[in-house]
Amino acid sequence: MSGPAPSTLRGRGMEYAESREYVTGDDARHIDWRLTARSGRTHTKLFQAERERLTLLVADTSPHVYFGTRARFKSVQAARAAAVMAWAAVAEGDRVAALRGSAAEAPVPPAQGARGALRVLDALRRWYSGPPSDDTGLGLAMDRAFRMLRPGGRLLVLADAGSLDQVSQARWDALAAYHQVGLVLLTDALEQQPPRSSLPFWNGRAAVDVDLDSAGPRQQWRARFAAPVAQALEHLPRRGIATMALATDAPVEQCLSVLGRAPVRAA
Repeated sequence: MSGPAPSTLRGRGMEYAESREYVTGDDARHIDWRLTARSGRTHTKLFQAERERLTLLVADTSPHVYFGTRARFKSVQAARAAAVMAWAAVAEGDRVAALRGSAAEAPVPPAQGARGALRVLDALRRWYSGPPSDDTGLGLAMDRAFRMLRPGGRLLVLADAGSLDQVSQARWDALAAYHQVGLVLLTDALEQQPPRSSLPFWNGRAAVDVDLDSAGPRQQWRARFAAPVAQALEHLPRRGIATMALATDAPVEQCLSVLGRAPVRAA
């Protein structure tokens, strides 16, 4: 039953209501450190029951993800993982929504049940059928997510590591402070471990051969592709963000680990 005052107990499905001065018996885990620092008096956060949590999926639609050498493109794996997580969120009773980095396209609005999941899946099909011409980057997408989510929500991001430099550490911290945040990094075997051979590439103007059997080019390759993934896997979990790498040829159910769930194994 609901009452006139918000509960001070926080759990799944609880949203921030307000802060007040700390009194004996309050849970020290809910101290509002920012308000405490500003006022000079200890304050605690109050939470109230939220009927439906919002799970917001952020899709990276930058050119980085429309590439793959094993099984499928990263964009296809991103769409598959987002679909799995959307259905998992619906099964938990959440509303689901989705957005990408585009100033021209509105987010998929929150909705419950199969209706909500199917709306998200339809958007994923459109977004990942080919590189959108109006993509403005992951930074804009995360700014929009910050404005859209209410405290206690869940944010699930599917991105290429090459897009992460568009998101400031302050933005990650602000999101993780009030929401459950999960990040799925899309990876490809060629990017993580290049073959020891010369490969042709297109630089936008002409075809060029890159000798990946030499130490210098291999080191540059790893710095460009493998290092950002390793850095994200090391540093973002320390900021309270569940982070995992999902290869293009990996079982898509592995993405459920960022929801705190183990993949269901076939008998």
